[in-house]
Amino acid sequence: MKHKLLLILFAVVILAGWRPQTAFGAQLTQSTALKQQIQILYERIAQLRQQIATIILQREISAGSYLVVDAFDNSIILQKDSSKTYPIASLTKLMNAVVATENADLNEQITLQEKMLKPLGHSPSLFLGLKVSLKNLLKASLIQSTNDAAESLSYSIGHEKFLEAMNQKAKALGMNDTHFDDVHGLSVLNQSSAKDLVKLVSYIYKTHPEILSISKDNDFFLPDSTGKLLKFKNVNNFYSLSEFIGGKTGYLPEAKQSLASIFNLNEKPVIIVLLYSKNRQTDALKIVNWIKDNKNTSP
Repeated sequence: MKHKLLLILFAVVILAGWRPQTAFGAQLTQSTALKQQIQILYERIAQLRQQIATIILQREISAGSYLVVDAFDNSIILQKDSSKTYPIASLTKLMNAVVATENADLNEQITLQEKMLKPLGHSPSLFLGLKVSLKNLLKASLIQSTNDAAESLSYSIGHEKFLEAMNQKAKALGMNDTHFDDVHGLSVLNQSSAKDLVKLVSYIYKTHPEILSISKDNDFFLPDSTGKLLKFKNVNNFYSLSEFIGGKTGYLPEAKQSLASIFNLNEKPVIIVLLYSKNRQTDALKIVNWIKDNKNTSP
């Protein structure tokens, strides 16, 4: 009997000692669960803030169409009507640069003829009878968006052949909504979509980075007919930004303002294409700053 009482007492002591431990363990479990719930709430609040910021940004962007893509994995960061086609104006010169780079010897020199200097938008440094390298014509085309430089480039392999090569290259890159009617962008029939232009910028970034390097140059000079050195001023206001890798702007009344570009943002290359914008610089800077402020931005 005594042994039974001892066993019962021992059991009671064991149970008594166990209960506080169980309660403490339960408290720990509840505390951990509460911390997890708080963390989830913080993450949800951060997501909601980002969604609100995105909605505000999208309302503020004036472009009729845009597409923002991570160039590493092609994931979409922002977009609006990215398949809609618009006239692309001087964004045409990016494809011009690709075709010239891939089909001509840029060290070759050609003599400028009257038919090469026909398009509106010219430089006094490109004049009738001038012997000039294709590389300098490429620089004039990309930096100051000089139309007669782009036109002259096309005669390196023959004007019609060059234009045909531009359209063929577009097809090869899967730019199915793109058509080029001229080699410089004055024609409103030069049309593309933000989706297609992202493909072009991505191709240039991976295959011809030298084109992007030229596009951000603001230190290019050529002499005019009197021998006076004239500067080709970069018409792309982003060239001075450290984040700017390269790209091209465009403008026509029918196209409004356009941009096909790539920036280094949060240590990753981000392609930004804007079409039919009222103010491409404001639109692009808003996107750039939004990405910087949302480092963990995901599609």
